[in-house]
Parts: sequence; structure tokens; C-alpha cells
Amino acid sequence: MKRATTLLTSMAVAAGMVAATAAADVYRGGHHIMIEPDELEWGPVGSMGEGAEIAFIEGDISQEEPFTFRLRLEDGYRILPHVHPEYERVTVLSGTLHFAHGEEFVPDETHKLKPGSVAIMAPGDPMFGYAEGETIIQLHGTGPWGIEYLNPEDDPRN
Repeated sequence: MKRATTLLTSMAVAAGMVAATAAADVYRGGHHIMIEPDELEWGPVGSMGEGAEIAFIEGDISQEEPFTFRLRLEDGYRILPHVHPEYERVTVLSGTLHFAHGEEFVPDETHKLKPGSVAIMAPGDPMFGYAEGETIIQLHGTGPWGIEYLNPEDDPRN
């Protein structure tokens, strides 16, 4: 059983309205969660702008609890230099994510991550990348979660 929840938070990756499942119950003695890919509810990612969509799987990213969500990035989508307040753990599910550590967007410095690849970045470490083909990545960690662009002009919320 799923239920949609709306969440507004300036620090959240979604930074706007977000659909989430009832997975938070898992951490309070709830039930197993089993979701087929076609059951995910995709929506806009206010903190990432056009070309990116988000589907929440579990948790509330504004709280100090585990979360899991997926991002769907259109071909050529650029992830501009940014940092997160907590560890970021990414698994590439489809497409190719070109990703790198650094304060400037330099495509030639990225590492090509194909489906099944994993990337783990420490809090405060600047990162950037881009999608080759439609790319779906899954992120998980512990909140509260957020994103801060190194150049405020890159932030679509501004």
C-alpha cells in the first residue's frame, strides 16, 4: 500500500512538492515495501530544474531518517557543481552517468558510470556530472538532505 505525501523544504533535493510512499512506516515497525518500476510516481525536482524528475521510494528527506529516491535525467542533462550536507550514495540503474569531484563543470574530467556502477561522495565534497542517454540513478542516505550549488546562479530555485 502506498500513499502520497507533499513536502515543502528549502533544503530538500526536491525543494518543492514531492510524492513519497508510506515507507517511513518501515522504521516504526511497519511492513515490507515492494514496488514495481511502473508504480513509481515521478514528479519535478525543484532544485534541479527542467530535464530531471524524482520518484520517492522511502523516507522523508527533511528528517533525520533513511531515505531512498530515484532521479530520471534526460539525455545531456548537466548536474552543475554542488555539495550535500550528508553522504550521497548513487547507483546507476540505466543510461550512463558521467560524474566527477570538483568545483567547476569540466566534462572531460568525469568518470563514466554505466548501469550497476556505484558512487559515494562525502558531505561537503563538490561534485558535478551529466547524463548520456536517459539515465536513472537511485540515491539513498540519511536525512536531512539538501543541495547547495557552488554558484548560486546555477540554482534553479533562484
